[in-house]
Amino acid sequence: MSSFLFRKRASFGCRVVLYPNPKSKTQFGDLIKPPNSEIRRILDHGSSSFSPKTSRTLSRSLQNLKNSIGSGESFGLPSTCGLVRFYGTQAAQEPSTSDGLTVDRILNSEWSIHTEDESDWKSHAAAIAQSIHLIKKRLQWKKLMVRLDMLSVELNKPNLWDDPVHAGKISREHGSLMGKMKEVKAFEQELLEHVDMIKLAREENDAELESESMKALLEMRRTSKEKETQALLAGEQDPCSCYIEVQSGAGGTESNDWAAMVMQMYKMWAQRCGYKMTVVEEMPGEIAGIKIILIFQRATIKVDGEYAFGYAKAEVGVHRLVRISPFDSNKRRHTSFAAVAVTPILGDVSAHVQINESDLRIERFRSGGSGGQHANTTDSAVRIVHIPTGITATCQNERSQHQNKASAMAVIQARVDQLEMARQTQKNAQYSQSLTDITWGSQIRSYVLQPYRMVKDLRTNYEVSDPDSVLEGDLDGFILSYLSASLDKDEDDR
Repeated sequence: MSSFLFRKRASFGCRVVLYPNPKSKTQFGDLIKPPNSEIRRILDHGSSSFSPKTSRTLSRSLQNLKNSIGSGESFGLPSTCGLVRFYGTQAAQEPSTSDGLTVDRILNSEWSIHTEDESDWKSHAAAIAQSIHLIKKRLQWKKLMVRLDMLSVELNKPNLWDDPVHAGKISREHGSLMGKMKEVKAFEQELLEHVDMIKLAREENDAELESESMKALLEMRRTSKEKETQALLAGEQDPCSCYIEVQSGAGGTESNDWAAMVMQMYKMWAQRCGYKMTVVEEMPGEIAGIKIILIFQRATIKVDGEYAFGYAKAEVGVHRLVRISPFDSNKRRHTSFAAVAVTPILGDVSAHVQINESDLRIERFRSGGSGGQHANTTDSAVRIVHIPTGITATCQNERSQHQNKASAMAVIQARVDQLEMARQTQKNAQYSQSLTDITWGSQIRSYVLQPYRMVKDLRTNYEVSDPDSVLEGDLDGFILSYLSASLDKDEDDR
């Protein structure tokens, strides 16, 4: 069995690719990143413990490599993989296999795509290539590359840092886009290298290498689905944490109870996603029914976690419930409404709007609700009103007035930031407009419990017949279908 696998490469300006065979038991099998002297020894003395065919070809390639780099240069192997690359001036060239196969050519080849159970490397490669194409489409690849070029020009200006705030913003955006570009390119390159390895393994009749490369392609195929989902969240604020606010609509007690059910649904969704959830505000509604039930007119939670806003923004709008009311002694069907607004929490301090203390009206009152030493005994609850905008935030769930004030102030800051962003770009106006009209004709999703059972998103027509699972926080299907449909709509509009 060969200790090294190699391939003469023309793409990316590579001279030679060396690949230590992980299954090899020879003295070179454990070679990951040897010192330059060891590399020199291999170059100077050729190879040993190789199959005859491989040994002859490798020796010729190593001698060509030695002549190419010159005796005075040194090189090493990357610590994270088994490849040696020598890049020329065409490093930005489109990646390809040794015989010129690219991702676009794989797509144009129209290879059949079978299920993952089929042991067909062409099927796996075609599926991965389709995913890469979809990821690029969702990232608006051509615009991303143009924007990167523009940002690079900005970063190279000598007077850029005369304005540190602007320079920081440009630098962060460039870093973010560059990270996305490199991740896609690396995934693309990985696919082509595995294709190369499979072809080489067949030439060398190396069944073990072929099996390993096939497993790697299958793993890439599975990973590509996760990357497709990540590509849906390419917005500037998508990685942020967020506040989710639920407000009851027309319907009195029934709607207040529905608002409490919706809020509980988002709490359970946050737990399913592994996000940290904190109750910021709960404004109790009326107490009704045989049992004592806590119902809300309005409630706000804070959801901390990566891409919390990117996912939660799909829930913005009015949610409609149809059921036989537990508060109606005649057992009639009632329709209730609750509105959901989502506000991103910006991590960049420089992007916050400056709020003057003189623009705030702070009210203190006794906290209500169930028990506790701080409830109904001290003026620990805080309500803050931002006078210029009329934005209000209340918090009474913390144990001290200072903690409640800090939490309410954080909500005020996030909402003022969002309002400013909406004024500048109109990008985020949709995230809070749902609170303006909580009635018929404005709903985004219907939850029907009687006479049949169904939850249907009216924007995408995505529906499920198990309302209980949805109300227990299983929202991934609705969120992903909306995000996909939104990108498709944007693509059609362009």
